[in-house]
Amino acid sequence: MAFVLCSIIAYTQDKTNNYVIVIHGGAGYASPESISEQKQKLYIQKMTEAINAGKEILENNGTSIETVEKVISILEDSPLFNAGKGAVFTHQGTNEMDASIMDGKTLNAGAVAGVKDIKNPIKAARKVMTNSKHVLLSGKGASEFAKIQGLKIVDTSYFYTKSNWDYLQKVIEKEDKKSKHGTVGCVVIDKHGNLAAGTSTGGMTNKKYGRIGDSPIIGAGTYANNNTCAVSCTGHGEYFIRYAVAYDMSAMMEYKGVDIGKAAIEIIMKKLKEAGGNGGLIAIDKNGEIVMVFNTPSMFRAYVKEGEEVKVMLFN
Repeated sequence: MAFVLCSIIAYTQDKTNNYVIVIHGGAGYASPESISEQKQKLYIQKMTEAINAGKEILENNGTSIETVEKVISILEDSPLFNAGKGAVFTHQGTNEMDASIMDGKTLNAGAVAGVKDIKNPIKAARKVMTNSKHVLLSGKGASEFAKIQGLKIVDTSYFYTKSNWDYLQKVIEKEDKKSKHGTVGCVVIDKHGNLAAGTSTGGMTNKKYGRIGDSPIIGAGTYANNNTCAVSCTGHGEYFIRYAVAYDMSAMMEYKGVDIGKAAIEIIMKKLKEAGGNGGLIAIDKNGEIVMVFNTPSMFRAYVKEGEEVKVMLFN
């Protein structure tokens, strides 16, 4: 079945020094009928909490990078989302997490992949960006680096949630082709006009062989460039890697002069969909215009513009 659902919210700021925050909690196949009203409220509350924490940083003249890290770490601490505490299980019954972050001002970036004991992978990704000569660290090496950097390391049992464990059994039994992928992401433009993006995920339920998706790969799941835009993706990672989705957004804007809305629709609703890839993205351009586009029935998402109230949406 092909989905052609799309949600876009776009506006241009009156002033270039107005901050904007956009987040997503994953694209997928959720519907109003599949999630109770009570749980929908929990999602809305947590996403609102995360954005408000970001607002506080920006209102105190903080940076876009600080904001991305803080917002995503709050989502990672919640069992509601497939990242950090809520990371889904691999086929072997473990949790393997990926995250990345990128600074649009400097094009510096950091990422971790396949980590099992770092409480907040997004914090580790930022440490890789700022405190190492590298961009991507994986597995035990990433954990060793995180320990040296003073980040919180937890027992692997911390990531256990019964709902995710039960879902793994269901997927193994039925080989569910629509297993939820899920990811969290954040894109920000601060009062200085600097862009930043970050993405964090627990990957795919029932994944095998140490599979890594697009979330820790700069240019695939995450990208930020002050000349163009900041992007965070969610969905079937293999397709986002093959089509270099996050960088493709920036390249279309920089080299073809395409606006952010048209670029997002071209990539998500045409290129990706025609290839059989499902998912979506959130993005902000250098002028503060935002898009939230997806080709699945749902993408949990929220945004706030300086001086306005937080807006949260779960379904199309």
